Amino acid sequence: MMIIAGRNWLRQIFSHGTFNKHLCCTNSSHNSKTLSNYYLSQTQINPHLKLSSNAILCSCYSAIALSRSSSRGVGKRSKADSKPALDDTQFRCAVSELPPRFNNEELCNVMTLQEDPLVCLELFNWASKQPRFRHDASTYHIMTRKLGAAKMYQEMDDVVNQMLATPCFCGTEALYNTIIYFFAEARKLSRAVYVFKYMKNSRNLECRPSIRSYNILFTAFLSRGKNTYINHVYMETIRCLFKQMVNDGIEPDIFSLNSMIKGYILSNHVNDALRIFHQMGVVYNCLPNSFSYDYLIHGLCAQGRTKNARELCDEMKRKGFVPSSKSYNSLVNALALNGEVEETVKNLWEMIEKQSPVDFITYRTVLDEICRRGRAGEAMKLLKELQNKNLIDGYTYTKLLDVLEDDFGNSIRHHLR
Repeated sequence: MMIIAGRNWLRQIFSHGTFNKHLCCTNSSHNSKTLSNYYLSQTQINPHLKLSSNAILCSCYSAIALSRSSSRGVGKRSKADSKPALDDTQFRCAVSELPPRFNNEELCNVMTLQEDPLVCLELFNWASKQPRFRHDASTYHIMTRKLGAAKMYQEMDDVVNQMLATPCFCGTEALYNTIIYFFAEARKLSRAVYVFKYMKNSRNLECRPSIRSYNILFTAFLSRGKNTYINHVYMETIRCLFKQMVNDGIEPDIFSLNSMIKGYILSNHVNDALRIFHQMGVVYNCLPNSFSYDYLIHGLCAQGRTKNARELCDEMKRKGFVPSSKSYNSLVNALALNGEVEETVKNLWEMIEKQSPVDFITYRTVLDEICRRGRAGEAMKLLKELQNKNLIDGYTYTKLLDVLEDDFGNSIRHHLR
């Protein structure tokens, strides 16, 4: 009976006014009972009240959730609507500061003073249309820096395309490095590599890639990895870049060598990282720094090679470097998981003395492994000592205690009495 009433009600509604044929076909597939209940609950109107077709259509389409593609379209439109508008007064003021026949240096001075990147871009485009004026590397450099810093990457891309399409354009290494840097920041690696190749093929030797160009790309590729497999894929690219750099006669610096070590560690090629490390000061004219040791200690600990990690850590300290918090946490965790309890506790206290932050996982791992060795009393003594010295707060103490009680139950409760 309800279904028949609902159908009659819908028939009355759709008889008033003309509907788009496509919309009618789309909505006719809905169950009549569901629709009638839906309209009653959402609009709270009398079903016998005659409404216009537009009112019912608006009610229907405002309540139904948008599809994912529609949501993206709405998001893009709202983002475009929220885009800041050009300050025309400020733009005219900037133009008035230029002499009638301005040169590149004068335009650079005015562009540099503009805080609004939109005004700067409008000024740049306006200058492009002036007779007897041609942009050079200095104006392109300021423009790309302004747009890149403002994260206006699409506008920057347009300016770069305009620059690369200019016949016989003479750029500079600094200009191209800036472009590569901001393309990497925008995660447009293909564009960054394209500009890099453009530099390599340039007839102007001053535009060829330098160690700075390679280091920017190393950083960009290393930042893309989310897991070991992805890091392995990008590491192949980094390895080829490094080989190309050496073949071009560019001497690697500490940053590029550390990038190689870090890349090999992230892609789980620890032995290759050690090879680079041992070549430093022998094949390459620079010595390891604290970052070199930190990357290797973390990588060795991840593979359970605690002996090698401990040796590197001792060597690092002998050379006056202080292990980072990440290195200390990795080493203490690895030693605990390897069952070296005394060495674990020793390094834990050394870490605390160096005021290196100890994370919750490290505390838990150390206490957990001590208990696993049947030494729950020592674990509880250590936990209470950490609390008494205010090294952990009450919340952390309670959380660690709960974890130990869950894992080791009676043995922990016995020592709480």
